[in-house]
Amino acid sequence: MDRLFELGSEFWVAAAETLYMAALTLLIGGLGGLLLGTVLYTTRPGSLLSNRAVFNIVNVVINFFRPIPFIIFIAAVQPLSRLVIGTGIGNDALIFALSIAASFAIARIVEQNLLTVSPGAIEAARAMGAGPLRILRTVVIPEALGPLILGYTFVLVAIVDMTAMAGFIGGGGLGNFALVYGYRQFEPAITWAAVIIIVVFVQGVQFLGNWLARKVMRR
Repeated sequence: MDRLFELGSEFWVAAAETLYMAALTLLIGGLGGLLLGTVLYTTRPGSLLSNRAVFNIVNVVINFFRPIPFIIFIAAVQPLSRLVIGTGIGNDALIFALSIAASFAIARIVEQNLLTVSPGAIEAARAMGAGPLRILRTVVIPEALGPLILGYTFVLVAIVDMTAMAGFIGGGGLGNFALVYGYRQFEPAITWAAVIIIVVFVQGVQFLGNWLARKVMRR
């Protein structure tokens, strides 16, 4: 426990790094996933902007990248990371890899939730003369918003889990802190302190996501 107090400042820096990596990844990956998922939904056969070629290409790309274990994915995208952001190590490189991986995972969640919207609501909007983009903006996304919030909450929790791998490419965060100062130095108090902070953060995110989803679905 004394060792934990000695490392107090480093501990809170690691906690801040975890929050930073998770939040920025959700922002970038969330937008990318929303775009890809919306393209999948709108271009699938029989949908608003049906285009079999576009649907098949996007579907194959997502299916190709999504199953890759994240630790392997980090190594695979390092050359691209160096090209785009100028480095293949550190927190920024992890955010880059996480954002790409999250985009593919979120795309499926977005597609699946948009598909739950009642076809009757879409047909009613069409009968009133609404075009495909207007239907998407005013009917489909608002109707699926509650489940989408829950889906994004689930992804954010998974992102927090994946930030623990930052140490493999020279990054920080609570996962790396627990590994370096806790596990490797046989200090279980440090490991458990990191675990408790992560659990508190995850519980807070889950509570907020559930609350927002309930508010949206009760409108």
